[in-house]
Amino acid sequence: MNNIYHRVSIRKYKDCPVEKDKLLQILKAGMQAPNACNQQPWEFYVVTDKETIQKLSQITPYARCAAKAPVIIVPVYRTEGLPALPMVAIDMGMALENIWLETDALGLGGVCIGISPIQEWMDQARQILGITENLSVFSLFALGYPDEERTQQDRFDRSRIHFVE
Repeated sequence: MNNIYHRVSIRKYKDCPVEKDKLLQILKAGMQAPNACNQQPWEFYVVTDKETIQKLSQITPYARCAAKAPVIIVPVYRTEGLPALPMVAIDMGMALENIWLETDALGLGGVCIGISPIQEWMDQARQILGITENLSVFSLFALGYPDEERTQQDRFDRSRIHFVE
């Protein structure tokens, strides 16, 4: 649980690849996320091609920091045949949190870049990756070996807790 209190957004990466076994471990953690009706709506595109990373980093002004990442994981979700489609954003958010925590646990750093629900950004990512129409892009998750050190801020605020007894 310590990585919950250690994880930070890392936007600068060393110029070295991330091992495929670590990427698979990260994605395995993502797929362990709880999800509505066990619908498991996710699929993941793992991008290491530098030209494609450059294109993805131009989708939104918030993605510029991903330009020098050695890897971008692009979580996508199916839009057909799901028993609880309205819950997909929650499912994907939980999968992404697992991905982020496992990334940190492995000594890597990452940052989540929101894409959904901005249709223009979702369409651009779909076009860049050649994603079929039955899949929607949720986010970008840039990751690599950190080339910066940051400390997580303490966000605990007792005034936001309300016990109903």
